[in-house]
Amino acid sequence: MTERLYLFDTTLRDGAQTNGVDFTLADKLVIARMLAELGIDYIEGGYPGANPTDTELFAQDRGVKATFTAFGMTRRPGRSASNDPGLAMLLDAHADAICFVAKSWDYHVRVALETTLEENLASIRDSVQAALGRGREVLVDCEHFFDGYKANPDYALACAETAFKEGARWVVLCDTNGGTLPHEIERIVGEVTKKVPGERLGIHAHNDTEQAVANSLAAVRAGVRQIQGTLNGLGERCGNANLMSLIPTLKLKREYSDRFDVGVSDAGLASLTRVSRRLDEMLNRAPDRHAPYVGPSAFVTKAGIHASAILKDPATYEHVRPETVGNRRDVLVSDQGGRSNVLAELARVGLVIDKDDPRIGSLLDVVKEREAIGYAYESAPASFELLARRMLGTVPDYVEVLKFDVNVEHRINALGKRVTATVAVVKVKVGDDEPLISAAEGIGPVHALDLALRKDLGRYQDYIRSLSLTDYRVRILNGGTEAVTRVLIESTDADTGDTWTTVGVSPNIIDASFQALMDSIVYKLIRSGAPG
Repeated sequence: MTERLYLFDTTLRDGAQTNGVDFTLADKLVIARMLAELGIDYIEGGYPGANPTDTELFAQDRGVKATFTAFGMTRRPGRSASNDPGLAMLLDAHADAICFVAKSWDYHVRVALETTLEENLASIRDSVQAALGRGREVLVDCEHFFDGYKANPDYALACAETAFKEGARWVVLCDTNGGTLPHEIERIVGEVTKKVPGERLGIHAHNDTEQAVANSLAAVRAGVRQIQGTLNGLGERCGNANLMSLIPTLKLKREYSDRFDVGVSDAGLASLTRVSRRLDEMLNRAPDRHAPYVGPSAFVTKAGIHASAILKDPATYEHVRPETVGNRRDVLVSDQGGRSNVLAELARVGLVIDKDDPRIGSLLDVVKEREAIGYAYESAPASFELLARRMLGTVPDYVEVLKFDVNVEHRINALGKRVTATVAVVKVKVGDDEPLISAAEGIGPVHALDLALRKDLGRYQDYIRSLSLTDYRVRILNGGTEAVTRVLIESTDADTGDTWTTVGVSPNIIDASFQALMDSIVYKLIRSGAPG
């Protein structure tokens, strides 16, 4: 018989405290729907009354199938529950549940609240009663619980017991400063369960020692049945417990999956990678390549001996199958890889070739030679595919670039302002047609060159209309003014949503950029099935 384990997401509240994160109302609504579709039980939307966005969010129903939760303080010391504007905002909010944050460390009660220990307990009692009186489900976040317990266990337990006895559905034990270790969490939660049943306890862990996920799992082992966390581990300072790691661990690791059920279905689990990256897109952040389960490198193999084993059986170097979390397996081609890496990558892109074909050895030699001068095919699999196709003779001669010119001019314009104008001119030949000349003005040389290059490709123009450059990264590979430059360009097909990366290397940054741009265009033509 399995037990139900509840997931509580605080991305929209605690996650919004991340440096550089500022959710709009539209953002919050999109994320709330995403969380509900994933199968999260509780969604904490924010703090009504604290800012206009959260106030507007709780002014109406959101239409999501989850327990939508408002967050706020217990009544202020010295005020009654009926005469506290902050509490009134919470009670009036359109929310299914209210999560009160309450001090549970006697040091904070005296120093931060400047009140007595008994008055703090009275605030918890009165707030829970007021919310229950309005028909709301009640949660109480016992702030700084673990530090409070270590300093004064009797008082920390009194705060938790008060919330429980007054009828709070969940008493949440918070490691607010994030400094508690897993063995401490497990021991202290075990003590709390002697006073408050585990099916009424939750855990809220911060990641200041890189152990928020471990602490959450330790709390579950000790008895708690609700876990609070955020998408991609967002949160103030070092973040909160990462639900993108917790969910698959709970569903795929037998120690937990045999004992507990969560609201996330197998289909929801398979959407994790998409959800994680959708959030990063909304925040205009690059995904954490090395994030467990959902990171682009989570199921990537570079070493040749590992690749050889994975080709025989992926389980040799994978603890779960990547597709269960919506991710994918990659075997990188690099100067550290061998024939197995090359064969695996060729098979992935649909190029079937005999493992004893001598061209495999030749391709590997070229890869190692080119990586020695700066190319990075593990970061640019599209350029590797083109390199392989060219060596195998499967790339049509779509476009011949006869010449290009980029001019950067710094001048004073007609309004008397200093401006920098960049113009690129490209001359190309498509098949036996007459040469085509295109010019474009851009924000910078690469932008101008990109616009000019894609302005007119004759018979291939319709194939590249949906192509756009979405990221541009430059790395200087050695010092000095004659440094070799590596350019990585990420491109996206608006029609399919596909994204790929190409690479160029040259002492001249414009030339390196041009190589990567041309590879991107040719790759798009191949993917689109353009005739040669």
